[in-house]
Amino acid sequence: MNIHIVETGFFKLDGGAMFGVVPKSMWNKLNPADENNMCTWAMRCLLIEIDQRLILIDTGMGNKQDGKFRSHFYPHGNDSLIGSLAKLGFSTDDITDVILTHLHFDHCGGAAYRSDNGALLPQFPNAKYWSHSVHLEWALKPNDREKASFLKENIEPLVLSNQLYFIDKDSFGCDSFEFDLAYGHTEAMIIPKTLYKGKRIIFAADLMPSSYHIPMPYVMSYDIRPLETLKEREKLLTSTFDNQDIIFFEHDPIHQFGTLKKHESGRIVLEQTFSIEDLK
Repeated sequence: MNIHIVETGFFKLDGGAMFGVVPKSMWNKLNPADENNMCTWAMRCLLIEIDQRLILIDTGMGNKQDGKFRSHFYPHGNDSLIGSLAKLGFSTDDITDVILTHLHFDHCGGAAYRSDNGALLPQFPNAKYWSHSVHLEWALKPNDREKASFLKENIEPLVLSNQLYFIDKDSFGCDSFEFDLAYGHTEAMIIPKTLYKGKRIIFAADLMPSSYHIPMPYVMSYDIRPLETLKEREKLLTSTFDNQDIIFFEHDPIHQFGTLKKHESGRIVLEQTFSIEDLK
């Protein structure tokens, strides 16, 4: 098995929304906001080579949105999904599986693209796209709180293709993977876990979007069920610490991976952060 980081660029989100009830005087020391109260976040994906399969987890936001949409989120940076794959020696044709943790635009936008004639098509023609059937139904009939995150142009090309599969109905067929579900951020978000060199890597998605979100009160205002997020995060932290697992941070602007330790107070806290180079 080989594991690669796929950077797809950065974007900005309101700091207050990302840190919830935590005062700005506290979170601004972690990820300083700009003059508009916006903080920079990564859109970082994982690529796993295993058993003749090339498995991509999440796809970033893509580049097919119009200027008005993009102006709300300030996408920036030199990295892109296609460019990062090319640097690793891969093309879109090589991807065999795309696991979409959930269908918010910053996680699935790169899964489809707009062709020269305006048609919306799956970005990876030979891949199986993996979602969860309950989450898809949720995304197709979005509530007012999440409507701006579930975009038809991201989801419909996958639904209309013959490439969409569901982890709750179809066999993923890889013993090195297992999947948990989380319901605090959105309905039935997938939390993929994979074994690598004897260690389990947890792709925490938006349950633990960055190393800054390890303290329990740091729950995003985007979450539909924040109290459920607290329960799910406590379970994740306890399990990760007990099993000495590694957390992958999808949105952390700096840190890619982290491990946990127990503080003298009994709280589980961040032990260290490290990059893919340290993991290999």
